[in-house]
Amino acid sequence: MKKNGRMAKTKDAVRILDRVTGKNGAVRERIAEDRLSFRVAQMIYEKRVAAGLTQAELADLIGTSQSVVARLEDADYEGHSLSMLHRIAQALHGRLEVRIVGTTGRKSRSTTGLKKAARRKAGTRG
Repeated sequence: MKKNGRMAKTKDAVRILDRVTGKNGAVRERIAEDRLSFRVAQMIYEKRVAAGLTQAELADLIGTSQSVVARLEDADYEGHSLSMLHRIAQALHGRLEVRIVGTTGRKSRSTTGLKKAARRKAGTRG
């Protein structure tokens, strides 16, 4: 909202991001990807702590090392696999649920666009 010809101040992070990114689709997509990585990392951390486990103890339960668990709990990590998340859920006596939401009424990206996005994440060109 505008106030006296200027934008009203806000502390709402989503509104601030909307102002900064405008209609830049690539920036908005990157923010959505980062938000998902953050949510997955936070979920793993919170569930592990609620179970009273250290990173090393969870690692033992899922057959990996403490450093891998630390990486999975890092908000910047983008390599979460469904199989690893499933192993974590089982070790914490839970289940993994995956949903696809918000797809109706939107145009899907072309296969070429998806390939470019995958290469960008992998840091390669092609």
